Amino acid sequence: MRILGITIPDNKRLEMALTVLFGIGRSKAHTILTEAGVDFSKTTKDLSTDEENKVRVIVESLKLEADLKREIASNIKRLKDIKSYRGSRHAKKLPARGQRTKTNARTLKGVKKTMGSGKKKDTKK
Repeated sequence: MRILGITIPDNKRLEMALTVLFGIGRSKAHTILTEAGVDFSKTTKDLSTDEENKVRVIVESLKLEADLKREIASNIKRLKDIKSYRGSRHAKKLPARGQRTKTNARTLKGVKKTMGSGKKKDTKK
């Protein structure tokens, strides 16, 4: 089964298989499947064609993948352009939601770079 150009895994349960799409988590997958009237425990290969089409129609009506990524990027760009505090944190690649940065900001800051000890090594004379 392909939705929005992405192959949904055949051997996983549908509620987990739909999370392959960017923008669909477990709760949204549950909402989609209840709206389509499909059992959560079915796998993709067990679906009938009309159930598959119901799920596809609902998923394609949502803003997902490239459209969602573009919207998120434009929101961050807007914050940077108006020079808000959150925008400046995004520009500096630091946490934007009040987390501490002395330690534990490695997701955004990257790998820790150790500085020298301050003690110079003796060179040969």
